[in-house]
Order: sequence, then C-alpha cells, then structure tokens
Amino acid sequence: MRTGPARILLWAFSALVGCWLIAPTLVVIPLSFTDKASLVFPPSGWSTRWYANFFTDPRWIDALLSSLQVGALVGVLATVLGTAAALALTRSGSRWVKASYALLLAPMIVPTVVVAIGVYALFLRYNLLGTPLGFVTAHTVLALPFVIIPVTASLRGFDRRLEDAALICGSTRWGAIRQVTLPRIAPGMVSGALFAFVTSFDEVVVSLFIQSPYLQTLPVKMFASITRDTDPTIAAAATLIIVLTTVLVLTATFVTARRNRVR
Repeated sequence: MRTGPARILLWAFSALVGCWLIAPTLVVIPLSFTDKASLVFPPSGWSTRWYANFFTDPRWIDALLSSLQVGALVGVLATVLGTAAALALTRSGSRWVKASYALLLAPMIVPTVVVAIGVYALFLRYNLLGTPLGFVTAHTVLALPFVIIPVTASLRGFDRRLEDAALICGSTRWGAIRQVTLPRIAPGMVSGALFAFVTSFDEVVVSLFIQSPYLQTLPVKMFASITRDTDPTIAAAATLIIVLTTVLVLTATFVTARRNRVR
C-alpha cells in the first residue's frame, strides 16, 4: 500500500508531538548520573553516586517499599473489584447501566485535587489518614477505571455461548465464570492490574493529603525532598519510577495487542 504525503506528514507530526511530550522526562535520566551535588543540565561528569545514595538511605528505601506494597495491594484489589463491576455492567439489563459506568469512571475524569479534598475530609472523620488501609482504599478508587475499561472491552468480545455450554454440561454459574469466562478475559485483567499498579505507584496528589510522618510513598517523599533540597537523588528516584512504569505500561500494551491478534 502506498504511503501518501498526507500520511507521512501525519506520522512526522505525531513523532514531533511525542518527542515534545517525553523530552522533559528524558532530561531527568542524565541528571541522575551527574557527578555534581546539584541539578545542573547538561552534566559535566558522570557518576552513580546518587543511585548509591538512594539505595543506602533508609528513608528512600522505606518510601520505595511502601509504594511497592501499596501498589501491589491496589493492583489485586482493583482487579477483583473492577472485574466484578465489569461483569455486572456488561450483563445487566438495567436502565442505570450507563449511569453506573459513568460513576465508576468518575475518578478518571474529576480533577485529582477535588478527589483528594473529599478523601481527606472523609478519612479525617474515620481516622484513616496516614494508614495503609487509607492509602490502599484511596488508590483503589483512583485505579478502578483503569481496570474496568480493559476488562469491559474483553467481555464485550467474549462469546457467552461458551458459558452457556458449560452450564448445559452441568457446571454452576460460578464454575462457568471461573473456568470459562475468566481465562478468556485474562489478558484484559492482567492489563488492568498493571495499569492499577502504575496508577497507585505514581499517585502523588491524593497521597500528599493522606500521608503521615510514618507512612510516605515514593512520590510523596520526592515532593518533600525537592522542597527542602535539590540534590540529584531525586533524579535517581524519578528515573527508577520512569523505568518501572514504562516497563509495566509496555507489558500491558503488549498483552492487549497480543490478545487482539489472537482474536
């Protein structure tokens, strides 16, 4: 198939926009390898001392472990709840399905600072500020839309006659869902779980509102660090986040693309 001038211009424009969006992010990576004690670009020398400082400082390690633990719990919880919600939305004949779908996707649409203020007021009343339960609950609410969307897409492409066949063969409704439906929509669930983890791992606005001196996630620790000092340890932490989230997002994209090819 021929590639016309309009198509070439479109690809060139898309590449230019992509470079413009990721350029500020890519600047962080060389900053993390500077040999200076401040954030100066371009670096005049190279060193891994700031990565060593990150991995030897208990405060940074505690923040990283907190983010990983909260993110893992959010990934599991959001996947379970999001899959259940997607099943209900795709199989319900209620006239409120569209309204329910919009409500579940609201955390993706409503400004994060608005959500943060509401979460803070609610958690303050129930003593959930600065607790692991509070972090997991708040992050799960934010991550749910990123599970519901891919799982719903998978369910809409699922042939329910396979489930009916399992019921005819003597399976229970739950058995048919567990043995037939869930394995078929597993790629969508995996994608949703990865996106849920990334959403939690990167979250900073809501986390700033519900943090405590005893529990800080890595983005909150980075925000607090840059308000006090500007040593390149924060660039090393940012680079680690970039690498981790990029790998997870590419994995989710690969899983989704592979599922589409199989279909």
